[in-house]
Amino acid sequence: MPIKPLLTGIACFAIAHMITFFQLNGQFMWKWFRENEWALAIAGIPISFLYIWGTKYTVQGFDGMMWPTRFVGFGIGMIIYALFVSHFFNEGMGPKTIISLALAILLVSIQVLWK
Repeated sequence: MPIKPLLTGIACFAIAHMITFFQLNGQFMWKWFRENEWALAIAGIPISFLYIWGTKYTVQGFDGMMWPTRFVGFGIGMIIYALFVSHFFNEGMGPKTIISLALAILLVSIQVLWK
């Protein structure tokens, strides 16, 4: 398993999910986001490139396999969303969220570490 493309893909997915979080949820934090939906829609272009690159490099990292890439992208998104909602919206993590977060971490770990 080539590690450099895998790490590059994971980084692209992580950055894309972070930016997407603010693109979609910034409207609940800042007036500017509520009033400038067009600018947020335009931000979708660079976000799309990050998702495309994340897929490209993660598939390379998994020697051409597609399924692990999907699980890694999904798991990273779940982890980032849970952490950001907890931090930015002060929504505590109840048992259901903690278990879901643990499963997302387990999902990514299985795909990356299981030989």
